[in-house]
Amino acid sequence: MNQYILALDQGTSSSRAILFDTHGTPVASAQHEFPQIFPSPGLVEQAPEDIWGSQAAVMREVLEQNPDKRPSAIGISNQRETVVVWDAADGQPVYNAIVWQDRRTAAFCAELKARGLEEQIRQKTGLVADPYFSAAKIKWILDNVPGARERADAGNLRFGTVDSWLLWKLSKGRIHATDVSNASRTMLFNIHTLEWDSELLELFGIPASMLPEVRPSAEIYGTVSLPGGGEVPVSGMAGDQQAALFGQLCFSPGEVKNTYGTGCFLLMNTGQRPVLSKNNLLTTVAWKIGSDAAEYALEGSVFVAGSVVQWLRDSLGIIRDSAEVESLALSVPDNGGVYFVPALTGLGAPYWVPDVRGSISGISRGTTAGHIARAALEGIAYEVMDVVHAMEKDSSIKLSSLKVDGGASRNNLLMQFQSDILSCEVVRPVVTETTAFGAACLAGIGAGIWSGKDEILSLMRGSAGCFRPSAPAGQVDALIAGWRRAISALN
Repeated sequence: MNQYILALDQGTSSSRAILFDTHGTPVASAQHEFPQIFPSPGLVEQAPEDIWGSQAAVMREVLEQNPDKRPSAIGISNQRETVVVWDAADGQPVYNAIVWQDRRTAAFCAELKARGLEEQIRQKTGLVADPYFSAAKIKWILDNVPGARERADAGNLRFGTVDSWLLWKLSKGRIHATDVSNASRTMLFNIHTLEWDSELLELFGIPASMLPEVRPSAEIYGTVSLPGGGEVPVSGMAGDQQAALFGQLCFSPGEVKNTYGTGCFLLMNTGQRPVLSKNNLLTTVAWKIGSDAAEYALEGSVFVAGSVVQWLRDSLGIIRDSAEVESLALSVPDNGGVYFVPALTGLGAPYWVPDVRGSISGISRGTTAGHIARAALEGIAYEVMDVVHAMEKDSSIKLSSLKVDGGASRNNLLMQFQSDILSCEVVRPVVTETTAFGAACLAGIGAGIWSGKDEILSLMRGSAGCFRPSAPAGQVDALIAGWRRAISALN
């Protein structure tokens, strides 16, 4: 008899529920958006009850429409770093969720750097002192919400990233836990000891009583009640990018996945050792399965990827629909000497120059809209290449293949160019819902539905598309040299 696993995929702007069978095939899904709150420029919040309400609604929708497919396990993936603080007795949030994009704690993080504390933070957590992460957001709530500091000191408040909040709500307050991957994004977690760090808690003024218990990414956290009756274990949790790494089956050191969305998130599995970056990347816990040793990843973010195509559509007006960019780029045989550095909101990893802006260079009287479109797609691939090269330097691991997902991964021209400049295969997966699939895989292992990674690999071999290097080496070298000149001209 086939069993089913329910993946709850809680994202920044919407919540999804996807039901997978034991062949890894999605058989039902639902998605609901929920409101975003922008109190002022640079501030981003969400109502915790909206997060929970949207996630509960899609779960109920999937289960009620598929009464013959009751899940045997639940897995959770979630937007990372977003902070919820609530009352331990009644579960009421004391403030809105402060979202990972929020920059209100920038001054405090700058102060940490000025005090020379960033290296200590990096050595313990693998992260940089930045508002992106959870710790400074928790401190802000305790310092700015009336009575919050006193309630926390008295042991009456709880903190969680979104996975913990969902688990608390699903269990009606019985389970307060997180997994190692989400804990590693808080700036409070020692990635070497796999424990909350007392020195960091003191630095940020956060009582230990607020924190969830840290558990493996794949094990039974407890059982919860389903809509319509019945109990089911929650047996897998991971932050969204780590879940996507798992869903892309990047189980061996050196395997890399890249999500081509508005920006790009690249993660490299580095095995059972945390590699501290010397090239402006982040070190994070990838996952921990049961009693096995934790596995780690290097992470690099590209600020602008798919959004440059939106810019071509909305601001330049050379395409009417984002899907048209590939045919326009194919209207010319090459970039005609044009280079587009898509730093529309600054450069991310490995450069980290937030104030620089983009450029289009090499324009001549013969330059057409096709050349601009082609150069824009190539610019995305070059940015990804730079992060991959930084990962290879940090890890001393040569890239074996790049596994890709996200909307722009459907662009064959971009994927082929990516393969050419990286001199490696670029592989699109059979299952495109990689984040939810990763959560389902972890839950299936945690509940004993699958024996482990080897069984999942045996089920999911194959790809929906594989791109192999085909451009002459000399041509690739010349193209990369042109990109290096274009980047250098920005400084």
